[in-house]
Amino acid sequence: MFIRWRMAGLAFFFAAAIPSTAQVAPQPKSSVQVAARPKGRMEIEEPAGFVDYVVDGNLTLSLDDTIRLALANNTDIRIDHSQIETARDSLQRALAPFDPTAGSSFNTFRQLSPQYTQLGGAPTLSSLTQTTQVGVVQTLETGTNYQVTFNSSKNSTNSSYDFFSPAYVTALSFTFTQPLLRGFGLFVNRAPIIIAQRGLAQSRANFEAEVNDLLLQVVTDYWNVIQARDNLTVQKESLDEAQKSYDRDKHSLELGALPPLDIYRSESQVASRRVSVIQAEYALKQSEDVLRRDLGADIDPNIRALDLDLTEKPAPSGELMTIDIPTAIDKALNYRPEIESTRQQLATDDANIRVAHNGLLPNLSLSGTYQTNGLNEVITNGAVSAGSFGTAMNQMFGFGYPGYGFALSLSYPFRNHQAQANMGDALAAKRRDLYFERQLHQAITLNTTNAVHQLEESKLSMEAAKVALDLAQKTLQAEQHKYELGAETVFFVLEAQTELTQAEQTLLQAQVGYQLATAAVDHATGGLLVRLRVQITNLSH
Repeated sequence: MFIRWRMAGLAFFFAAAIPSTAQVAPQPKSSVQVAARPKGRMEIEEPAGFVDYVVDGNLTLSLDDTIRLALANNTDIRIDHSQIETARDSLQRALAPFDPTAGSSFNTFRQLSPQYTQLGGAPTLSSLTQTTQVGVVQTLETGTNYQVTFNSSKNSTNSSYDFFSPAYVTALSFTFTQPLLRGFGLFVNRAPIIIAQRGLAQSRANFEAEVNDLLLQVVTDYWNVIQARDNLTVQKESLDEAQKSYDRDKHSLELGALPPLDIYRSESQVASRRVSVIQAEYALKQSEDVLRRDLGADIDPNIRALDLDLTEKPAPSGELMTIDIPTAIDKALNYRPEIESTRQQLATDDANIRVAHNGLLPNLSLSGTYQTNGLNEVITNGAVSAGSFGTAMNQMFGFGYPGYGFALSLSYPFRNHQAQANMGDALAAKRRDLYFERQLHQAITLNTTNAVHQLEESKLSMEAAKVALDLAQKTLQAEQHKYELGAETVFFVLEAQTELTQAEQTLLQAQVGYQLATAAVDHATGGLLVRLRVQITNLSH
């Protein structure tokens, strides 16, 4: 019976704690759910997905394919994502003060005492005391702290003065403490949770901004490879033209139609352009290595050994992008993730100020206690006899022997330097972040303006480069015709070839510059992820 009643008491108090847990820990949104963490050694994910893009021994990639692989494998993105996990852990940590705690204890003590007086009730007093305690304590989001405690003791003795032995004494007590000034209110006590939620939202915005920056870099590196590749093609064509001129001059020299000293000009052009080809080849290798690093394709030796085959063309297709500066700035200030991050930080500052202001208040609290007691006594016709442990429990839950009381306590510091310093820090942080917000607006405005100017310049440069290329082609044809007629020397042909190569490079640079300019405008206005069809949907894992 004794064991059964104690187990029943334990079940009662653990059950009492369950509704309170549901009250203080509201179900978070999906974005703040904490996934189970793997135990033991953690393995990082290896880059994957490249096999799907291997065609004829080459890694064949469009811009969309490159973005997809970068999002899946880029090391920087994985590192940046860790801030989400840290912020999610901070939110879970903020719920800790409202976790209920159940505790229990049991102790036993036996004692034999020699007696020097008859008041002990026996020549040698033998006593056994066994005490059990079970309790639940919790702080609610209102600041209320409650404790429910059950105490049970068994006292056995051979003293003739005790009415009965063993004696079971039980007590059930309810105690609460409620702050009335400092620490009062739902907001003050939930402030750490609110701040942690703001921190999670801010880390999400920061992560989106970092992905936005990284994808712009990936796009830039992609077009850099295309520019280096096409530039190599231009340099090879230039070398071929110089080689053809040299072969013609060499044949003319053998026929005696060319002075011996004139052959050196053609030969030097071949050597000079061969140097340009070598430089272009290694510039392409370097730009490809950078892109491989973006994709994580440099980790696996088998993937690293594959040649890159990028399918995008530098010449833009369709209608060219057009946007004015006011519209671009308005979009940037509404959609850039950095703006959302700043908003969350300012909201956190407001919460800190409210908490700091509450800390300046006096500490006034109300507490109350109610207790009911029980004893295993049985009174029959005025005679007292021993009952069971159940008798003590029934008497306790009969509430016939209550105890209760209330207390009001006030602590008023005449000077509270710490609270005043906390308030000063909170106000200074808000002021600093307001200036940071203004600085961010200025930076975004300048960045957006420069991006629009870069877009306008690239469009004008493309048109001018097309005209220059057309004129260079016509000039080369005219110079070659004059040379074939003997009206001019090979110098003018070689010069026209050099000008044509420069014109082709200029057009290529202008076309790639336009592609980069459109990406820069999308990045500056917060629309790059949308244009690349990238969506950050779930950060809970």
